Amino acid sequence: MQQVELWALIPFVLMLLSIAILPIVKEHWWENNTHKLYVSLLLALPAAIYLLANDMGANLEHQILFDYIPFIVLLGALFVVTGGIHIRGDIQARPINNTLIMFVGFLLASFIGTTGAAMLTIRLLLEVNQQRKYKVHTILFFIALVANCGGVLTPLGDPPLFLLYLRGAEFGWFMNLLLEWAFVGAILLVLYLVIDYSFYYRKEQMVDIMADVHEKRPITVKGKINIIYLVGIILAVSFLNPSYIPEMGDHHAPIYVRFLREIVLVAIGAMSWLTTKKSIRKDNKYSWEPIIEVAYLFIGIFVTMTPALIYLNAHAAELGLTEPWQFYYASGILSAFLDNSPTAVAFHTVAQGLPTVSGAVLEAGIDAMLLRAIALGSVFFGAMTYIGNGPNFMVKAIAEQAGVNMPSFFGYMIKFSLVVLLPIYIVAQLIFL
Repeated sequence: MQQVELWALIPFVLMLLSIAILPIVKEHWWENNTHKLYVSLLLALPAAIYLLANDMGANLEHQILFDYIPFIVLLGALFVVTGGIHIRGDIQARPINNTLIMFVGFLLASFIGTTGAAMLTIRLLLEVNQQRKYKVHTILFFIALVANCGGVLTPLGDPPLFLLYLRGAEFGWFMNLLLEWAFVGAILLVLYLVIDYSFYYRKEQMVDIMADVHEKRPITVKGKINIIYLVGIILAVSFLNPSYIPEMGDHHAPIYVRFLREIVLVAIGAMSWLTTKKSIRKDNKYSWEPIIEVAYLFIGIFVTMTPALIYLNAHAAELGLTEPWQFYYASGILSAFLDNSPTAVAFHTVAQGLPTVSGAVLEAGIDAMLLRAIALGSVFFGAMTYIGNGPNFMVKAIAEQAGVNMPSFFGYMIKFSLVVLLPIYIVAQLIFL
């Protein structure tokens, strides 16, 4: 078994701490994507040198070629395609209408990704509620429902799930999380409806309500051809894998066979870019910056976490994690304050290092109940802070641009996630895990 010194994990720890702390203490400096790349490369370099010097270059190669590249290609394809769909309109901002918009986003999240669903529906939600005074609670519930909890049913839904898919989980296996998805989603939607009903009928001024009633425009969708491309992405991820095409898993196969899925995804993204009117992307305020940010940060994450994964696999039994509920909260806590993608991979590696219980059902090489716990913890708890999942900060920024006075980092936790989300997550664990 490969052995890694504990100190070799320092670059990975520093990488995650940078993502968690620098947006708070060096906000303006961190906004520059070039600075993110500097941090990634600075921390990735010593990790890469360590791996190469200790004959672990094959591990690094696998991380880059078969984890990082597929990860970025999928996110890039979803980013380009969803950026070519523009939804606009202004219906009356009644509680039931707001709830329906969030329900649609919640449904879409598992199939076009939490980022795609959030970017598609947040501007519509803000436009619908532009005449209302009280709307902070709407954005908070939107972050929980659409930018996080809605994405647990497919590997497309959230980056940590795609990485678990790359580690052997079947595409359709994530549908086994349907009950947990429906339970958490239903509670959040009903709770939001009750709270928004109270704000609408008890606090909103009649003059604002009447202005909202009179300023209405039908909801329209532009760039419908991209819906076809979204279906293409779903089919590519579902069927272009070694389960259906064994040659894709053959190390001696031609490169165009081993990376067939990624080639198809790049082609779909290119077709979307070429066939979508530029005016649609302009209306969406489309920019390459968000996907560039992800690419820069995750090259550092994937390289620095390679020694960490080797270490965790070798020392898994010493960590004391054996039960699904332990994996649920451990992956959840780290996902909330660091990043849910490397967290999911790390705990999958821990689970791989545990002895297999006789009669256990395996998925992705680990006990299926542990995989369930890791997937749920990584996705659900991403909503506990602004930095838990990529779309959270994006939604916050868009809302603030629209004049919504969003809570601070700790204000978000104190006013919302600790008092609303955490109790729901605990109940979900008690019922399902």
